[in-house]
Amino acid sequence: MGLAIGGIGVGSALTPPLTAWLMLTYNWQTPFYVAGIAGIVIAMMWYAFATDHPEQHPRVNQAELKIIKQNPSTHREKSQIPWRAFARNRSVWLMTMSYTCLGYVAYVYLSWFYLYLVNERGFDVLEGAFFAAGPFIAITILCPLGGWVSDRCCEIWGITIGRSSVGCVGMASAAALIAAGVQIAQPYTAIVLLSLGAGCLYFSVGSFWASTIDLSKNHSGTLSGIMNTGANLGGTISPTLTPWLADKFGWTVSLQVAAAFAFIGAMLWIFVKAGEPIEMKA
Repeated sequence: MGLAIGGIGVGSALTPPLTAWLMLTYNWQTPFYVAGIAGIVIAMMWYAFATDHPEQHPRVNQAELKIIKQNPSTHREKSQIPWRAFARNRSVWLMTMSYTCLGYVAYVYLSWFYLYLVNERGFDVLEGAFFAAGPFIAITILCPLGGWVSDRCCEIWGITIGRSSVGCVGMASAAALIAAGVQIAQPYTAIVLLSLGAGCLYFSVGSFWASTIDLSKNHSGTLSGIMNTGANLGGTISPTLTPWLADKFGWTVSLQVAAAFAFIGAMLWIFVKAGEPIEMKA
């Protein structure tokens, strides 16, 4: 999960400088055309390579097929989605609320970090676009690392402590780095701290998605959708609230609110019990 979601960092790191260059070289419509073409190409690649089950993939070999057929854990059990159990499970609610907090902070970087650098820190259009890639470079590195650390912690301390510790530490570190970054007068130091804040935020992401599998192996897709709804709720509030706070109280306050959201998300992780599967309780 850390590797897959780390791809967000790669794409988002390329977007600010490429978009700025395309706008200045051609016109403001060009980046939209490029994004549209990229979406079509990715959809075609997904259709060509992705399958519902690994044994359906055209490049699966006989040795892999043998392992798949011999391993009963690769065969999904057909059962009704335990909606009631999901609704009554405290960990589901806590993870969804924590991911709402993460989504709020993530969309600050996606929506407003570039303009923060230009309007508040005084960088020009191309400089701002270049440095706006910093948080996403950090995400590219720290998101897969967080997934790996989460699995190692689970091996040492068990699933509940392993997932919670990485989720909590990642989001708490993000809160501290963002709060410190907005207070620093030196712009380049601030960029480093704020970029590391984004990286630490996504350091926790692997634990979120892995926990949906830990909690419900047979219905992890559904549970992931529920949890990710929280991120999009946060992402709905953030692009509107962030500039309003910046306009009324200044960018420092606006980003400190984001740091507070990250801290709240970290605290919620303390009470998540990913090691207690929902199906076994239902």
